[in-house]
Amino acid sequence: MAEAFYRTAAQLVSGGYGALPQEFQSVKHLIYSSPATLAFNSPGAQGFGVKRAGLAIPGSVMLLVSPGCCGRNTIALGPAGSGGDRMFYLLLDEADIVTGRHLSKIPAAVQEVCASCRTKPSAVMLCITCVDALLGTDMERVCRRAEEAAHVPVVPCYMYALTRDGRHPPMTAVRKSVYSLLKPLPKKADAMNILGFFAPLRDDCELYRLFRKAGVHHIREISRCPSFDAYLSMAQANFNLVLNSEARPAAQWMEQFLQIPSIELTRMYQLDKIETQYHLLAQALEIPWEDGPDKDASQAEIHRFRQNYGPAVFTVGEIANADPFELSLALLRYGFSVSEIYGTINKVNFRFIQKIAERSPNTKVYSNLSPTMLFYRPTPAEADIAIGKDAAYYHPECPHVLWCSEVQPFGYAGVRGLFQALSHAVEGRTK
Repeated sequence: MAEAFYRTAAQLVSGGYGALPQEFQSVKHLIYSSPATLAFNSPGAQGFGVKRAGLAIPGSVMLLVSPGCCGRNTIALGPAGSGGDRMFYLLLDEADIVTGRHLSKIPAAVQEVCASCRTKPSAVMLCITCVDALLGTDMERVCRRAEEAAHVPVVPCYMYALTRDGRHPPMTAVRKSVYSLLKPLPKKADAMNILGFFAPLRDDCELYRLFRKAGVHHIREISRCPSFDAYLSMAQANFNLVLNSEARPAAQWMEQFLQIPSIELTRMYQLDKIETQYHLLAQALEIPWEDGPDKDASQAEIHRFRQNYGPAVFTVGEIANADPFELSLALLRYGFSVSEIYGTINKVNFRFIQKIAERSPNTKVYSNLSPTMLFYRPTPAEADIAIGKDAAYYHPECPHVLWCSEVQPFGYAGVRGLFQALSHAVEGRTK
């Protein structure tokens, strides 16, 4: 009987990153639409795909220029997932696709969109698909023509699934697009921006409190901007805090054109790594930083969980607000076991696999993108708790925490929130 392909952590490390089996290299095989790929494989799919992310600018609307097939999931997901009445469509027929004649229709379509809105949009996000990628369309020029026609800023959004594995994948490009309307403003020493996500951090994230205590009174995130004017005030920031590497090109653009430097932090679940990052951040910014109580509270939450439920065995997926390998390493360091990990391996997270191999060499690593996952069959004895939407799918019998809400966990608050959610999940199954 066929089985899902996996390698243990020890086997992966013994060969090195350069010798990864083909099953872990998406360019070497067909991609299986597992629960993982159904959630994020398409740039227009659930959560914050390009279309919804492009509407992050307050007061903006979007015109999707595409064949009907590319827009169907926008309608299927409904207003909550697509922006509802902020989405408009210019559908392409076969002649448009072959000749590119649709490009001449876009300025009039943008005019019509603006005229149909009760309030004049702050901007029109022009979302295009692989059709225009293959045609080699100069979207900057098209947007300029549409701007002249409608007298509204028009910004390109590239929903190019073809570039998903390239240097500027769609979700990286759109992060740059949504800040492109900012204009240079005088800087305020007590203002900063948080870049990286299209939803805010958890309200209890210590970053807000610690920065305010250090004298930073204006902490702006695009998702918390109530108006277009508030969005424009992001250009006043003294610095940007980048929390997602996909926002790095956007931060580089802001540094070049708005003179806003940036500092980058990585989301982690290892408390000592969080502490180190924070102290380096405070040192670079020359600000006071007192995160000891937050670290202690997170340690207490982990201890409480272990005391109540013992050395649980976890299975960890990648459809979660975490790198599955870093989170697995954190769990191992806290005294738990990790039997299986479902994830996409890259050069950055391979170093976590090396550490995992030292502590748990027999941990199985599966590739969500491998077609062999069709044959995956769970072994109930191998997992007590599942973390991640995909891990929960693979182990329906286990208590689980999806951990993929739009509001983003980060830092000590993220660790506390995760273990609180794990406690609730286990308690719910044992009642």
